[in-house]
Amino acid sequence: MDEQKKPVSIFLCGVGGQGIIKLGDVIAEVAFRAGFDVKKNEIHGLSQRGGSVTSHVKFGPKVHSPVIMEGGADFVVALEELEALRKAHFSHVNGRILVNRQHILPASCVSGGREYPGDIAARLAGFATVEYVDAFETARSSGDVRMTNMGMAGALSTFLEFEESLWEKVIRAMVPAASADNNMNVFKDCRAQLTGA
Repeated sequence: MDEQKKPVSIFLCGVGGQGIIKLGDVIAEVAFRAGFDVKKNEIHGLSQRGGSVTSHVKFGPKVHSPVIMEGGADFVVALEELEALRKAHFSHVNGRILVNRQHILPASCVSGGREYPGDIAARLAGFATVEYVDAFETARSSGDVRMTNMGMAGALSTFLEFEESLWEKVIRAMVPAASADNNMNVFKDCRAQLTGA
């Protein structure tokens, strides 16, 4: 990765309350500590009402802007399945979409105006390589669904050439000390889902 010239672009998406901003902060800090130039931004939207939240993270030898254009993301990391479908067009054709297996019904579905799509997997397959992660269930089994975001960090880490020890240092520095061990367990469990280790 040290020899790369093109920045790595990571587009994060989900709904308010899932920890998208914290996930972006962790990824950016890992890349920064590894010696890369890093740029990051986020759009909170109606985050406190369960609305869409996105964050862009880019790192490389030199990054001029954090903004990821449509078709420009190396990775789309989605903490909710419908948000994965809504934002899949940000992935380039050789990119990878990581999807947390979780449904959070938007207001339009709760009110009965629309149905939650049942064919998300089939529709996503047309955009890029898709990997599904049971981050929500892993976090729930560990006692706190708020750790889902660190599960998705674990999944993403399998595709980035950063040492697991660096991820651990950053995560332990950025989550409450009382939950650091559990956050790392969720990180490692979700990493293992994709590596088979």
